Amino acid sequence: MKKSNFVALVLVTIGGLFFALGICMALLPEWGLYRQGIVCGCIGLAVLLAALLVWRRMEGKPPVRICARTLGAGAVGVLGALMLGVGLCLCMVFDKMVLGLAAGVVGIVLLLMLIPLLKGVR
Repeated sequence: MKKSNFVALVLVTIGGLFFALGICMALLPEWGLYRQGIVCGCIGLAVLLAALLVWRRMEGKPPVRICARTLGAGAVGVLGALMLGVGLCLCMVFDKMVLGLAAGVVGIVLLLMLIPLLKGVR
């Protein structure tokens, strides 16, 4: 394993743990730690962003270019993940199986659209 990959692995693990713990702290009212959870989640996001910057610098790659294609792919990914999550919630929490399955399938299709959108079809 290259040193850059190991550093990225450690930073992403730390950032992911902080972010996940912050989300749990903020969204579970029984804990009563909303503000602390927001701070913890923001620290996790900052560490994840730093991990991306550090890894790219160690690999000798240029900074990430933000263009319309990148923003579009990000929007499709976020929308697909949200639709999949809505489908899961409808099935498991609200007992709306048919509507939940439909929303989940739409989310999966949106996520599968990322492959040809980013890699292209030959």
